[in-house]
Amino acid sequence: MILGTLDWIIIISFFILSLLIGLYAARSAGNSVADYFLSGRNMSWWLLGVSMVATTFSCDTPNLVTDIVRQNGVSGNWVWWAFLLTGMLTVFVYAKLWRRSEVTTDLEFYEMRYNGKMAAFLRGFRALYLGVVFNVMVMASVSLAVIKIGAVMLHWEAWQTLLVLLSITGVYSTIGGLKGILLTDFFQFIISMIGTIGAAIILVNLPEVGNLEMLMQNELVASKLSILPDFNNTDMVITLLVLPIAVQWWSVWYPGAEPGGGGYIAQRMLSAKNEKGAVKATLFFNAAHYALRPWPWILVALASLVVFPTVESMRVAFPTINPDIIHNDFAYPAMLSFLPTGFLGLVVASLIAAFMSTISTQINWGSSYVVNDFYKRFMNPGATEKQMVRVGQISTVCLLVATGLFALLLSNALQAFDILLQVGAGTGLIFILRWFWWRINAYSELAAMIISFVVALYFEFIHPYTGMALPGTGEKMLLGVGLTTVGWVVVTFLTPPTDKATLRSFYKRVYPGGPGWKKVVEDAEKDGEIIEKQKGWDVPQGILCMMLGVVAVYSALFAFGQWLYDNMVLASVFTVTGIVSSYLLFKVWGQMNRESDFI
Repeated sequence: MILGTLDWIIIISFFILSLLIGLYAARSAGNSVADYFLSGRNMSWWLLGVSMVATTFSCDTPNLVTDIVRQNGVSGNWVWWAFLLTGMLTVFVYAKLWRRSEVTTDLEFYEMRYNGKMAAFLRGFRALYLGVVFNVMVMASVSLAVIKIGAVMLHWEAWQTLLVLLSITGVYSTIGGLKGILLTDFFQFIISMIGTIGAAIILVNLPEVGNLEMLMQNELVASKLSILPDFNNTDMVITLLVLPIAVQWWSVWYPGAEPGGGGYIAQRMLSAKNEKGAVKATLFFNAAHYALRPWPWILVALASLVVFPTVESMRVAFPTINPDIIHNDFAYPAMLSFLPTGFLGLVVASLIAAFMSTISTQINWGSSYVVNDFYKRFMNPGATEKQMVRVGQISTVCLLVATGLFALLLSNALQAFDILLQVGAGTGLIFILRWFWWRINAYSELAAMIISFVVALYFEFIHPYTGMALPGTGEKMLLGVGLTTVGWVVVTFLTPPTDKATLRSFYKRVYPGGPGWKKVVEDAEKDGEIIEKQKGWDVPQGILCMMLGVVAVYSALFAFGQWLYDNMVLASVFTVTGIVSSYLLFKVWGQMNRESDFI
């Protein structure tokens, strides 16, 4: 596969336009930290929603989906489809709380919710742990995918791909701040979706594949089509369906799907004009992320089983590429090598766009932690706005360099995904409950963070050398969740609670409500301080909206699949279910908005 002149014109034009958008946004990006990291808290919900979708669609996402489908079939995608429950909970319960908090980063939460040196330590440590170490791991796994795409489509060495793409991304992210990233995300998302859908249509109709009908009937593909795992295989049902739906979504912290919201999703919510905008943005994000995008990737993954039945067949087809980076996730870029000139350039640009949108968000988000929650908080409390923006720009460059170096050490997208899930196993519940249970304290969070990390390190790097039988992915997750949850709950009751003044201040700032704060409200009233403001607790209605939203999005996801499978009856059932649940959702949500004192 060789890119033609037209392909290169399209790719270079994309690079130039991305840089021009960054230059346009740079006019206001350096005025203040709020402008640089939150776009002045004045962004439209639809732009924020598109940016969330663009960020979660990186070039490693289709590779990951391809890896999953080739190994476990379509039903294997439940390992990430299950996070829709987390997303919808964030939409209807936590989005408004985050926007109401008025923090600059979600790590400010620690010193708003807790008190003392431990709260300060948590904020500073997690600024470096999440903003630098964990963030670099995520960006490196994303960079691994673009390395493979560069090898197949550009014939570049790994270092060449990283040098060019990280440099361009770094330039417009550094000078344009979040506003430049949001505007670029919008442009890049359009390019990405055109390339993704167009590639799926072309590749499903390759002579080697035939057409959509022939693909579905191919013996190599037919066994992979079920949306639900084979219920005769108990282990697969537990691993692919039961654990994700019953445990994973609420118990595991994962970037972009944090229980209770957080990370760059919180950053987008904090950038909204108001609480309603934060809710709309996250609702759009979850609907588009789970219902709109998966099937083009799935179709290409299924077609790859016909063209490249085994990993070895890909290594034979691409003899000049390092065989160590050719695994099942390599099948997606391998399939793209069949695209015609012209459209090939568009698809390459779309994948580069997906990569750049994710990296730009990650470095801006990570840099916001370094600046706001470490530099300003601990190193230079009196820093001026210009000083903080400059430190943000410097930390952006440093994060990019570290990402490029670490990316060269990874070899498989699913490997990185599993490691990240294990590291976050067991911490999710505390991020959900800390808003609604006064007794959780800074020691609770520290315990959860340490225990989950130690358990993940043990399973990944120590247990394989003990001689004991290796537990499966599901067993490791359950053990991680169980040990971490028990650990932080025990620590919570063995350590003193947050002081009354901090708890009351937090309550008056975000008004979480509910029985978990009853003691704090009653104690304040006894002291003659009224801190309750809401007419009623709307979380039960929020949870109802969450469930209706989950049904609506899953119905849309499955309806698309059944229409593609030509199963008209099931397709119609899912379509009607999606329409009805969407109607009920907006009816209940509208009632919540009318009754709210805040939106």
